[in-house]
Amino acid sequence: MNRVREYRKQKQISQMELARRIGVARQTINLIENDKYNPSLELCLNLAHALGTDLNTLFWDGDEAK
Repeated sequence: MNRVREYRKQKQISQMELARRIGVARQTINLIENDKYNPSLELCLNLAHALGTDLNTLFWDGDEAK
């Protein structure tokens, strides 16, 4: 569960533009948004910075049990 797509759309940024900003392929953004790829901590930090938020907000759903 992540909020990359939600934050990207709020900022009106395409997958291609977000990918360019953080130095990855557009397909990587697509895989992350669809929970088919677990990004490295560095990539998570880059995503959070590019989307103007923090790691907890972007990647944590608040459920301690998971």
